[in-house]
Amino acid sequence: MANFLEVLRDQILIADGATGTYLYQLGVPQHHCLEEVNITHPDYLRRLYSEYAEAGAQVIETNSFGANRIRLARYGLEDRVREFNLAAVKLAKESLKSKIVLGKNIFIGGSVGPLSLRPTDAPLSDCQKAEVFHEHIGALIEGGCDLLFLETFSDLQELLIALNVFKSLSALPVVTSLAVTEEGRMGTGQTMEEAFQILRLAGADVCSINGTCGLRASHFLYTKLEVKAGDLYGAYPNAGKPEFYEGRFNYAATPEYFAENLPHFVEEGVRLMGGDYGTTPAHIKALAQKAVGLKPIHLKKRKTITVTERPMSVEPQPHVELNLLDRLKEKVVTVVELDSPKTLSMTKFLAGAQALKEAGADAVTLADNSLAILRVSNFAAAVLLREKVGVLPLIHLACRDRNLIGLQSEIMGLGVMGFRHLLAITGDPAKVGDHPGASSVYDVNSVGLLKLIQGMNQGVNAAGKNLNGNTDFVVGCAFNPNAKNFDSQVKKLEGKIAAGAQYVMTQPVFDLQLVKMTAERLKPLGIPVFIGVMPLLNSRNTEFLHNEVPGISIPDQVREQMRHASETEASRIGVDFARELRREILTHFNGVYLITPFLKYEVSVELMSD
Repeated sequence: MANFLEVLRDQILIADGATGTYLYQLGVPQHHCLEEVNITHPDYLRRLYSEYAEAGAQVIETNSFGANRIRLARYGLEDRVREFNLAAVKLAKESLKSKIVLGKNIFIGGSVGPLSLRPTDAPLSDCQKAEVFHEHIGALIEGGCDLLFLETFSDLQELLIALNVFKSLSALPVVTSLAVTEEGRMGTGQTMEEAFQILRLAGADVCSINGTCGLRASHFLYTKLEVKAGDLYGAYPNAGKPEFYEGRFNYAATPEYFAENLPHFVEEGVRLMGGDYGTTPAHIKALAQKAVGLKPIHLKKRKTITVTERPMSVEPQPHVELNLLDRLKEKVVTVVELDSPKTLSMTKFLAGAQALKEAGADAVTLADNSLAILRVSNFAAAVLLREKVGVLPLIHLACRDRNLIGLQSEIMGLGVMGFRHLLAITGDPAKVGDHPGASSVYDVNSVGLLKLIQGMNQGVNAAGKNLNGNTDFVVGCAFNPNAKNFDSQVKKLEGKIAAGAQYVMTQPVFDLQLVKMTAERLKPLGIPVFIGVMPLLNSRNTEFLHNEVPGISIPDQVREQMRHASETEASRIGVDFARELRREILTHFNGVYLITPFLKYEVSVELMSD
């Protein structure tokens, strides 16, 4: 059989996709120990391994990611480490038999994940961690895997411990795979490039990322890397960003969209490409078909990206915050979303807010770490908007990051600072963002938060204690017209209105008929509605939004039109289409919600010029 590294040096190898995603589809209950399935439902694994191989995967990982003593102890299975790992390799071997499918070599990779110690777990020394990895890795090597995957590590020191253990046990090839943020940093602070350099020096054969980023974000990280002779890179992106619905995470990226991105990864030096959360044999089959004829690159210079920010000086202006909803009775009201930055540089953000104000925005709405991605506090951003720009801030408040005490403290702080306009949302789970190890709190959901704010408007906190005063918030809620079950969304909205919502802001809509239906169904509810409009920038942006961002659905005819347009034409089509949507919305409502794409506030300014 060919050597894995020799093959990888000469060609693009397609790997498998998610294991857990597919096992759940086959019927494994949520929160069940996936590694136990090797014993209780071996046919599930035989089917999974076989289908990935038949789809075109040449690298198949064993179902052993969490088969270490620490993680298995949470199920009372800590004494079955060797049994589960041996079974994982054996099942893969049985399923692949000669390890040649459709005339191609199939390599079996033993999967090893991090220890995932919890704050409540007893601390372990480096020696103790090494013992845990020794037991796990040793069993996979005993089972006869062809290579090892040390994957989804966010702690570089722990990964180096595991890598050192492996190197002491075997000379097999090893792939080290990082769980990094969309900015390319590990939880321990190192950049992806720094970590790759350290891992190569420590003996890693292939460096990869997996588990935290979708296609677009993963690809961007590789554009910043330099490829030198002998560097071997892999990538296992998620199938977009997940949407949490009815107890499960759902991923929207289609197999076709997933595969279309393969050439872009190859151009940046990736040779081993598979998928992580949300990917299935269908995604891998599309990848394998797209890989035909692609050749790996051997050298690539690092790309340097510079951003020139427009200097500005904005004098603070006095501001008296009036009720935004009262303006609806007199004029068309435009609310524009402008996310606070992911870094400490506020220059472009403030310049954008100033430009939006001058273009006629009545309010700038500030998301609360949307998609669970860390940004400058929207509370702080609101203070700067009011003091330096003089525009009304509409502040999103999510339940994810604060417990009941923290939420109330934040609301009281906003109240004493004189802010009035809030949007109450549940918030995307922390697991889907750039800090997947962070906790999602959710002491209350959006309905509970609405009730909480209304209580404070009446002068009492959640414990019923008198606040010696009362807040005066104008509070709204979110609505997703793109959801598959529109009636269910309307019913939820009615519950939010009953809890105290005074206005509605929707996810972006890209369909004129959906605008009309939303108006027909929501106008009878009797409260103001701001339907979201987001200008599309180009075909790639359109596909990213449709496939990777929860809550957004773009009609096929719009996507097809953008696909065949040049970059300049696509931008014009996007703005013209957004303008058409805006006009339709304003025939039904006296307000509109413009969503600025990627801080490109010039697009929103142009849209308001109509």
